Amino acid sequence: MEIAIIAHDGKKADMVQFLMLHKELLKAKEISLISTGTTGSKVEAAGLKVNRFLSGPMGGDAQIAGRVAEGKVSMVLFFRDPLEKHPHEPDVLMLLRLCDVHNVPLATNPATATLLINSLNQ
Repeated sequence: MEIAIIAHDGKKADMVQFLMLHKELLKAKEISLISTGTTGSKVEAAGLKVNRFLSGPMGGDAQIAGRVAEGKVSMVLFFRDPLEKHPHEPDVLMLLRLCDVHNVPLATNPATATLLINSLNQ
């Protein structure tokens, strides 16, 4: 199973904390993590394995959207910062739309991500 992880700058620490909290479950279920570049570097620094793509503003969101469209991603955890403006917002919206089009579970905050991750135990 492949899970995409993305976090805006103000939410990267939250993403790392979330993944560390669920580290054993991810390992036990043999989850493969993919990520945009900068988020992935923070996750790697915390000791988790992740396949990194480009940073979001450089096309990483679009790369992950492509994997969603190809049916390769089972779940997207995208910790968005709704209070900041992002120059790559069109790519973000495309990713969100493709998750809806392809019926891929999407969490945009830690509370929803917890529900999705916990569903892996069922």
